[in-house]
Amino acid sequence: MWTAFLRNRTALVGGVIAVLIVFVGVFAPWIAPYDPLAQDSFYRLADRSVKHWLGTDDFGRDVLSRIIWGTRISLIIGVASVVAGLIVGTLMGMMAGFLRGKTETVIMRFTDVIMCFPDLILAIAVTAALGSNLINLILTIALVMTPRFARLSHGLILSLRERDYVVAAQAIGAGVPRILIRHIFPNIFGELLVAGTLWIGVAIRLEANLAFIGMGVQPPTPTWGNMIREGVDVLINAPWISVFAGMSILITILSFNMLGDGVRDMVDPRLRGE
Repeated sequence: MWTAFLRNRTALVGGVIAVLIVFVGVFAPWIAPYDPLAQDSFYRLADRSVKHWLGTDDFGRDVLSRIIWGTRISLIIGVASVVAGLIVGTLMGMMAGFLRGKTETVIMRFTDVIMCFPDLILAIAVTAALGSNLINLILTIALVMTPRFARLSHGLILSLRERDYVVAAQAIGAGVPRILIRHIFPNIFGELLVAGTLWIGVAIRLEANLAFIGMGVQPPTPTWGNMIREGVDVLINAPWISVFAGMSILITILSFNMLGDGVRDMVDPRLRGE
């Protein structure tokens, strides 16, 4: 599996960049050169220099420090929301695909209703109802992710529930929880892992979209979406505020997508030539 991953140079580059991004987010207090909330009117909208590598914003705050701290917020929301969506959505999809009947109808029609709404519109509606703080944003984006995992796991279950090892487990009296956990889940986890890796980038983008329209984590907490919004007002005089924050989002999403491509090669024997 590792050999297949290492052969994919694109995935290897994406994995290295993703690890560096996670490292920056975890060790932000020690890496950031300045306090991201510290204001200095003397250096207001200062261009890039030795003291401020990426310049400063309208309040004299160091842009590099705010981007580094924004990495932590984006990763927390992106990873936590996808994990929550994976757990809830996978359970829903597994129950619907294995039990069938009314259970399947209720669960899958619910996911259909949720997926009728565009991701951003649904996120705006839920955020408006719950409020815009870190926990609520995680719950909001998890709600957007849940139907995706439910649909994926439901389709995978339908292709596995008639396999010989599942029928044999039913014949010897194994209960539904045991069959789902011991015999089915290990066989669909690879596909779910690939999808989750890819959808982390979607969650990060969605959080940035909400922050840009003022419904994300509220200022002065540094997030990439907030920085882009703040930089729009001074885009002509100080383009570095929005540009570097936007590049951070682009690189992060691209790295996780590249990493997901490598994970797919790892978990799929057909792509490994086996």
